[in-house]
Amino acid sequence: MRYGTVSVTAAALCLAALCSPELLGQIREAVKSGEEIVFGGLIKPDEPGLAVLIRYGGRDAYARTEGVRDLHSKAKIDARTNFRLASFTKQFTAMAIMLLVHDGKLRYDETLAELFPDFPAYGKSITVRNLLNHTSGLSDYEDLMDAAEKTKGPVWSPEKQIQDDEVLELLKKERQGKFQPGTSWSYSNSGYVVLGLLVAKASGKSYGEFLGERIFRALKMNHTIVFQKGKNDTVNRAFGHTKENNSFKETDQSSTSATLGDGGVYSNLVDLAKWDDALRNHTLLGENEMQPALTPVKLNDGSEPHWPLEPNDDNLHPGKPVSYGFGWFLDPFESAPGASRGGHARMWHTGSTMGFRTVIERFREGDGLTVIILCNRTDLDAEKLALQVASYYPPLK
Repeated sequence: MRYGTVSVTAAALCLAALCSPELLGQIREAVKSGEEIVFGGLIKPDEPGLAVLIRYGGRDAYARTEGVRDLHSKAKIDARTNFRLASFTKQFTAMAIMLLVHDGKLRYDETLAELFPDFPAYGKSITVRNLLNHTSGLSDYEDLMDAAEKTKGPVWSPEKQIQDDEVLELLKKERQGKFQPGTSWSYSNSGYVVLGLLVAKASGKSYGEFLGERIFRALKMNHTIVFQKGKNDTVNRAFGHTKENNSFKETDQSSTSATLGDGGVYSNLVDLAKWDDALRNHTLLGENEMQPALTPVKLNDGSEPHWPLEPNDDNLHPGKPVSYGFGWFLDPFESAPGASRGGHARMWHTGSTMGFRTVIERFREGDGLTVIILCNRTDLDAEKLALQVASYYPPLK
């Protein structure tokens, strides 16, 4: 049985200007067949759901929205529904840092000790570049929260959430990181919280004000915001949900939902299409200035980094190689086992937090394919769905 509605946008008809009639026909057929196989019957009308946008050659080729924003109003999800992006946010934080480097207000080789003079000695070897590409070795702030609460008892909660400056104070109490900077790789929310603080310190504006001015308003992403409870609000807001015993309950906020640089942005399909255009057209930064974000990090000894061996919530592929730039994973997409040419070049990032799963996949070959999926429920694997639908497109077969 099929639930919800499908909307193939009029922009799909404009693809003829971007590719041959033969390829256009193949892509249209892929939209018709692939989307129903992947999304058909996935969501009931009164459940939390998802928003999907597929773009090809810089045009909206297909959009699908299903389910409700919340279980109280039952308002339907549409292309302007704002979802918490979670770690999808990191690409915006990285862009903000790169804009400040462009402005001459930051350098990639500046250290934490230079930027925060009261930071402990171990910050003398942690650079802005290490923070951007997850080679800083900073301790995970959630682990530090757990350690603090074992000593002090409950400190943080969904009602009393940890703030960015508190994360920095926890890091300042440490005397060393998990490893020497540049000698290993470990996905670091702590690093991106610190980067958010650096955006504010270097710009003289709050993190939200800087992103709002230099990215969101500059690109006319009019309903994208850095959400701060009690300070601003997001229109058409989707609330997060978790499925338990075949029913859903609202699970929208946790004790760590208030940190900004690692996951505080809310956005929607309409605005994210503008973000995709800006990346394609180098609207905010020239192609050369964008290259550091799209260059896979190497460790100090020139070797390829790997995910840590110890599994945890932020360790997607324990022990396996990882390719990361500034705010973007760069691992190629293997459309089939043993695929030729080493897979298809892409830049991508997922987001996972209480109540939400999100992903953006940007394939960089040919005219380019972008898949964006935003979910306000945790039982859907946004990354898996995006790659499934992408695999139906002829250029990626």
